[in-house]
Amino acid sequence: MPSKEPPRRRVPGPARSRNASGSGRPRPAVRPEARRTRRPAVTKRRGGSQQSIRLGSPRPRLRLISLCLTLVMLAFVVRLLQVQAVDAGAYSAMAQKNRYLEYTIAAERGEITDRSGIALATSVDAHDITADPKLFTPEESKAPDAPQQAAALLAPILDEDAAELAKKLSAPRSRYTVLARRQTPQVWKQIKDLKTVFAEKAAEDRAKGGPGANVLAGVLQEPTTKRVYPNGDLAAGILGFVNAEGKGGGGLEAQLNKRLQGEDGKIRYAQANGRRVPTAGSKEIPAVAGTDVELTIDRDIQWAAQRAMADQVEKSKADRGYVIVQNTKTGEVLAMANAPGYDPNDLTRSDSTALGNAALQDVYEPGSTSKVMSMAAVLEEGVATPGTHVTVPNRLHRGDRLFRDDIDHPTWYLTLNGVLAKSSNIGTILATGQLGKTQGEANKVLHSYLRKFGIGSVTGLDYPGESPGILAKPQDWSTSQQFTIPFGQGLSLNAMQAASVYQTIANGGVRIEPTLVRGSKDGEGRYTASEAPKRTRVVSEKTARTLAKMLESVVDDREGTGVKAHIQGYRVAGKTGTANRVDPVRGVYKGYTASFAGFAPADDPQIAVYCAIQNPTRGSYFGGQICGPIYKKVMEFALKTLQTAPSGSDPARLPVSFEPGE
Repeated sequence: MPSKEPPRRRVPGPARSRNASGSGRPRPAVRPEARRTRRPAVTKRRGGSQQSIRLGSPRPRLRLISLCLTLVMLAFVVRLLQVQAVDAGAYSAMAQKNRYLEYTIAAERGEITDRSGIALATSVDAHDITADPKLFTPEESKAPDAPQQAAALLAPILDEDAAELAKKLSAPRSRYTVLARRQTPQVWKQIKDLKTVFAEKAAEDRAKGGPGANVLAGVLQEPTTKRVYPNGDLAAGILGFVNAEGKGGGGLEAQLNKRLQGEDGKIRYAQANGRRVPTAGSKEIPAVAGTDVELTIDRDIQWAAQRAMADQVEKSKADRGYVIVQNTKTGEVLAMANAPGYDPNDLTRSDSTALGNAALQDVYEPGSTSKVMSMAAVLEEGVATPGTHVTVPNRLHRGDRLFRDDIDHPTWYLTLNGVLAKSSNIGTILATGQLGKTQGEANKVLHSYLRKFGIGSVTGLDYPGESPGILAKPQDWSTSQQFTIPFGQGLSLNAMQAASVYQTIANGGVRIEPTLVRGSKDGEGRYTASEAPKRTRVVSEKTARTLAKMLESVVDDREGTGVKAHIQGYRVAGKTGTANRVDPVRGVYKGYTASFAGFAPADDPQIAVYCAIQNPTRGSYFGGQICGPIYKKVMEFALKTLQTAPSGSDPARLPVSFEPGE
């Protein structure tokens, strides 16, 4: 039985069109591409009828949008190429500048010690107080007057002017400024404590919804070192000082600056809001410490010399004074003291006229201590002996002048030894006149010996500001200079040159260039001794020994001018000096230069001492009276410190005078 199917429901739809053949078969399907391009139609009612409106093609609009997007993307690409390729270096540098900080790691300055290794100048930890001005802008600090507030807080701690600090903190377009250099750890601790307080207040303010202003967030520090002098003003004239930039500003600190300062390092790190970013990495070139320098100076002898001279300068109300102590056999300077001095730890309280090393930089006419060179020439040339008779009148007419001794006296009948012992100007003129057949020839001979002793030349220390003194050529000596130079007027020298003359005689006639630096030690502890100083034969050993005996008469003989320098148990050779002083301001003779020079023990010389006082205005101005006692104090202390054995024989006691008719 056939199954019954339900009748099919006809779905309304458009009538099928017939093809051209009239058949009812459907037309072939339209291709998808054709469908997408077929324009849709929109039917609008107008009146009672319907009207079909066909929409325009979207293709032009799509093309326009695509073109705009392409141009935008092209602009981005061009800009990206410019930033990452063409101008990459410039933008990278700007980014690094804004994000990274770079500062110098100061090298530790080498120590300066005395001959025993005792520190005379050393370095301690310190801090450079710096700031990032950008963090003091209103946007960063959240305070409109952050620079002024911070300056007011920092000024009393740093001992700086608040207005000047505010100016530094307000520097436009700056990410780095130095507020104060080489501050102590205590100063930085005070600032750090303040920073902590303000940071806590800022955090509390932000928690309450406030801006959280912090005017000290941009205050930073950089580790460095500070030069200190543990002994205050001791040997300040030798050591000098270090300036605000950490470089030697005078003395050995300046002369040896390259060796002492080492090589600074550098560190570069990322920072944000005044804090270092530990995860961003850093680049560091470590600093290389400077070389330690060991001086020939003995701290204890230096102290004794400095104290003795300072006391006498104060007592005599003098302008200044100097003491030199030198090892006669090596040329090493054991002490070089100046008074008044200064404290290199605090230059603000120092007298500017006291800065420097007057013992090497002052030049003056030495007076009678210079006579030892005249006598050396006379003995070496063989024109006289210690016993040669010299008749010394009260006045001597030479050239256009009438010469006299420091005191009026009847005619003296002295030996050449006596001329030196009594420090007779007239006797010295008569003796040196025998050095040539004419006065001109005698001048040339004397000049040659003065030059050999080092007068008119620097000492060899290469010390900053050292003066070579003044010694004119013999043909340029004036009428008066021909007769004043033999007894120490008309030529000029410094204290070290004067001491070197007596070192030469004490060393058997061989001059050794003085030295202040004994050696140095590098960062690994390797010690290197200084080069041996230059030695020059000035006079024969015989002449030097004879002069030593003659100089003993100055101190030991009751007629000598240096009896106050006598030291019990030791044979002492010495010479007094009292010279008219040239006023350095007015350029005329005013006042006196008092001095004393010598060595001990005279029979086996070990130590030479020279001292001079400029313009004493109270009490005596004679060298034997005010410098003789200084010589004695310093020489006694040095002999004991160096454990020098007492003399084993009595002085020679050469004759000082003779009886007329002998």
